Amino acid sequence: MKKAALALSILAASTSAAWAQSSVTLYGIVDVGLRWTSNANVGSSEKQVIPGGMSQSRLGVNVTEDMGGGLKAIANLEHRLNSDTGAQSSPTDFWRQSWVGIQSSDFGRLTLGRQYNILFDIYTSTYASFKYSPYIEAYKPEIGLSMGARQDNMVKYLFETGPVRGEIQVSAGEGNSQNKSYGGMLRYSQGPIAFGGAYLQVEDTLGKKVKGYTAGGGYTAGPWYVNLSWATNKFDRGGLLGAAYTSGLLGNVLNAAANDVRKRDMISVGATYQLTPQLNLGGHYWYATQTHYSAALANTKSKGHYLAFVADYAFSKRTDAYVELDYTKHDGAVRFANGAEKRGGAIVGMRHRF
Repeated sequence: MKKAALALSILAASTSAAWAQSSVTLYGIVDVGLRWTSNANVGSSEKQVIPGGMSQSRLGVNVTEDMGGGLKAIANLEHRLNSDTGAQSSPTDFWRQSWVGIQSSDFGRLTLGRQYNILFDIYTSTYASFKYSPYIEAYKPEIGLSMGARQDNMVKYLFETGPVRGEIQVSAGEGNSQNKSYGGMLRYSQGPIAFGGAYLQVEDTLGKKVKGYTAGGGYTAGPWYVNLSWATNKFDRGGLLGAAYTSGLLGNVLNAAANDVRKRDMISVGATYQLTPQLNLGGHYWYATQTHYSAALANTKSKGHYLAFVADYAFSKRTDAYVELDYTKHDGAVRFANGAEKRGGAIVGMRHRF
């Protein structure tokens, strides 16, 4: 009996030691805003409670297991929700991220599953629009050129050496998935400066392709952060992804001409100033042009001007409040769905991160 008790004690101790090398972290964001929008309906404005002004609300789980020898097993599950109603943010998309992988201190990281694509990675890591928040969830024209931001069935490899980071992604596009893809990115980050570029090609189930390119950089000096970037998307005629990628510009609020896209280019520039340890002020301007395939619009170049300002006050490391102002102006065939060319907006909101 004594030997059995001793054996069980040793087993329990060794099991506890093994468990101590693993970690499961629950994290999330809850963000709710009050938004006013002009020209939301014909001749009238709209007032809403929206599920996230600066960030989309989410609940996620990160898993890390240290396997020794510089190797770690990693996994992530992340669910997005509408914080104003508690409902799932997308009826067909419960997990926005769901991947598993392995990370080596010598050979980089390999992950498999649904995850962010390389365009989104370089936007948010290298030339994010705002220093304290990569982009405005309720007003994010630049993310519209990230070609869906995520892909299903993805294999992604990430490596770093000194200030250089590279990523390669391949997505199988299984079944009816519109996510068959491949691409790569390369970035350099050292001290106050970061710059890089990326290329991604996505193919739909008809064999039609969308090709995306982006390059840019960001620079931090004391309380200042400035960034400049360029991006383009080129669409094959008759593809299925035009409407899906157009909706990323401002949500599903644009007219049918916006989905008739041959090529879309965007230049963006912005700055953030940390006025006090708690208060950040930021502004960003995006300029987009779009050409069309249809005969009626073949000689038309549509243009979009997007402007936003944000003041963000941090009550603590986890809780902040913000005020956002935005303005949109379209020229050419692209308009809002109700025919309006111009629209203004304002948000007052609060966000908690844990």
